[in-house]
Amino acid sequence: MTDTNNFQIDIAVPEERWESALPGLHDLTKEAVNTALSLTKNEATEISIVFANNTFIQGLNNRYRNKDKPTNVLSFPQDDGESLGDVVLALETIEQESTEQKKALEDHVKHLIVHGTLHLLGLDHENDVEAAEMEALEIRALKALGVKNPYEII
Repeated sequence: MTDTNNFQIDIAVPEERWESALPGLHDLTKEAVNTALSLTKNEATEISIVFANNTFIQGLNNRYRNKDKPTNVLSFPQDDGESLGDVVLALETIEQESTEQKKALEDHVKHLIVHGTLHLLGLDHENDVEAAEMEALEIRALKALGVKNPYEII
C-alpha cells in the first residue's frame, strides 16, 4: 500500500466561500486523500485539490469533456510520475447535491475527494465491473473516515 507520510497534498481554494461553508477544509482534505491513498499502490508523491465554483468547473468540463455544464468533481491525471494529478470540486453543485440527497456537506465532500483521488489512481466506473471495484474502495475509505455508505439504498 502507499506510504502517505511523504506525500504532498497541494490545496488551492480560489472560491473563498468554501472556507465558510466547510470549516476545517484543509484537514478534511488531507484525511480523505490519505485514506484513499492508503488503500492503493502508487508511486506518485503529490496531488493537487482545487476547491472552485460552478463557473470554473463548467469551463473545464466544456473544454475537456465537451459538456457545457457544471459538475461536482473532475479529475485530471498526470503522467509525469511525481504528481497523481488534479481534483477539482465545485461548491454550488456539491451544496445542492448535499441538500437534495440529505447528506452532510462534509461527508459528501469527503466522498468526492476519495472518488476523484481514485480516478487519478486509474479507477473508473465505465462498466459494472469497474464501478463495483471503485465503489467497494470508496465504501472502505469512507467507512474509515466515519462516513456511511453513499450507495446504500434506504
